[in-house]
Amino acid sequence: MAKRTPIVEITSYGIYKHWDAHSKDLPKIQEFTTEVQADEGVEFGFTVNIKRAKGELLSFCVYHPGVINKKGQRLDPFDGEIYIRNNDWDFYLGDTIQLLHPEEGYESNLGPWRMVIELKGRVIAEKTFKVVARDQAQFWKARGY
Repeated sequence: MAKRTPIVEITSYGIYKHWDAHSKDLPKIQEFTTEVQADEGVEFGFTVNIKRAKGELLSFCVYHPGVINKKGQRLDPFDGEIYIRNNDWDFYLGDTIQLLHPEEGYESNLGPWRMVIELKGRVIAEKTFKVVARDQAQFWKARGY
């Protein structure tokens, strides 16, 4: 009997409330966007719903523009694998803006962040976020000045 094809849907993407990796709950979406301001602690990414794939191994990767760590070295892309737990499964893939190397500021966070999810070597979901420097004029304008 042939196995049914998984159904994959991106259910949300953008900026989220802080995510607790130890919680079973996924983070809550705050704003749908693909443009993210480089402020420390900003959580961004996307969630997917995957049906008909219980037990399959999911691979994920976050390609960042060259974030510099505390030792001044460029970080490798963040990747990993996880098994799909049931036949109607939600998964969040995201990252947070961090100031790891104070001398660099947020400069190493700026640029495209590509997030990819694969199943059986095939890309099933991906999103690219553009991390941009904070526009001080927009910051004050949003506050009524």
